[in-house]
Amino acid sequence: MTSQAHARFCLSCGNALAPIVAQEDSGPKERLRCPACGWTHWNNPTPVLAAVIECSDREGRLLLARNAAWSGRMFGLITGFMEAGETPEEGIAREVAEETALQVQQLALIGVYDFQRMNQVIIAYHALAQGEIALSPELAEYKLFAPAEVRCWRAGTGFALADWLRSRGHDPQFIEWPPRT
Repeated sequence: MTSQAHARFCLSCGNALAPIVAQEDSGPKERLRCPACGWTHWNNPTPVLAAVIECSDREGRLLLARNAAWSGRMFGLITGFMEAGETPEEGIAREVAEETALQVQQLALIGVYDFQRMNQVIIAYHALAQGEIALSPELAEYKLFAPAEVRCWRAGTGFALADWLRSRGHDPQFIEWPPRT
């Protein structure tokens, strides 16, 4: 079982889940299952939306932000979860507005990236946005960078940023993460 399996009880009958091997389309597979009713905890990856935000009214600089829950001075892309009933494009435009108060003018898909450590699939967009920046309480601070100034991290959204930089003719520079102390 993966370390991401957080469910402990059956959502159908309330009994404790157990690692049980059962026959699936691809063959026998161990998953957390209910021994009483057979309910299965699938533990599928969660879709996460991310945006490389280019500020059209700030000379094309990129907005990176530091999450209030993060230790250190790491700045990253704006990210968030899709909500039921919205498209990925609607979701990332909403997240950008909620977290930065910027209004998205244009979106373009960068790519889709796995982030297995968090059991997530990241859908990353380039967002051309404008407006006055006002951070939500979720974010501690932001910085604006020229594309040539940003450094990418070797995980999830860092790969999306690197792909976007390559698409603009920049050779991405990577930082070590987490930094060695």
